[in-house]
Amino acid sequence: MRSPPPRSRRSGGSLQDLGRLRDALAEQQRARAEREARERAGRAAAQAARRLFAHAVGDVTPLPPSDRADLGLPRPEPWPRQREADERAALQQAWSDEVDIESLLLTDDGLSFRRPGVGPDVVTRLRRGHWSIQGEIDLHGLRREEARAALLGFLGEASRRGQRCVRVVHGKGHGSPGKRPVLKTKVQRWLAQCAEVIAFAQASGPQGGAGALIALLDRNARGN
Repeated sequence: MRSPPPRSRRSGGSLQDLGRLRDALAEQQRARAEREARERAGRAAAQAARRLFAHAVGDVTPLPPSDRADLGLPRPEPWPRQREADERAALQQAWSDEVDIESLLLTDDGLSFRRPGVGPDVVTRLRRGHWSIQGEIDLHGLRREEARAALLGFLGEASRRGQRCVRVVHGKGHGSPGKRPVLKTKVQRWLAQCAEVIAFAQASGPQGGAGALIALLDRNARGN
């Protein structure tokens, strides 16, 4: 029979295991102590930051917690699209091609126009480019009804945007029968019937010459 191993060996192994266990427990305690120290330092820093913020801004009232969107914001005004469409249609029908504006046109080379109460210097300044052009529409290639509707919409939008001076390009009529500027005469009549237009003049050479008109809009008609 073999004799059992010496007792001293078993005792040595147990002591080593106990030592390793003791070291592991000590390491865990050290890690826990470091973690708790970091947490305490973080809480202290957050409290210091809150005290500094409160000192800087004074008394504040915290908002109640909520996970819902604030639906109490003011809503935008409804856009009267249908009413504007009706008004444009009514104005388009009111713009006559047969209205006689010959008596209203100034007897100059450009057949300028100004409403009663508007000084003659306004037309002169229009020709000289006193006002910067803020908008433009080109009616080239459009039929009469298309051009009238496009001009009506353009002037309404320009008025809403608060634009003061615009250019209307009607062409010189080179492609028309007889090479006559038919659209130019119609545009003059339409502009004279538009309440927003207080004056217009033939454009200077750099601005389009005989193929365009420069119109001045009434600043008080904005948004109408």
